[in-house]
Amino acid sequence: MSENSEIIFMVEEDPEGGYTAEGLGYSIFTDGDTVPELKKNILDAMKCHFDGSSPSAPKVIRLHFVHEETLAYA
Repeated sequence: MSENSEIIFMVEEDPEGGYTAEGLGYSIFTDGDTVPELKKNILDAMKCHFDGSSPSAPKVIRLHFVHEETLAYA
């Protein structure tokens, strides 16, 4: 794959509910209440950012789910 053939979205759970996603290396941000809604919103955001079916748009969208947890150690 060429360098621009994919885009990675960092997906995090929102403390107030739902999920947020950020396109790494791009100014693309979106959210959704559920994972299916988030995926739909990511596709919509990609269409807006890359003017529909731009040839420069990445062909693969990779979702990287980040889960943060805190443990106490005494």
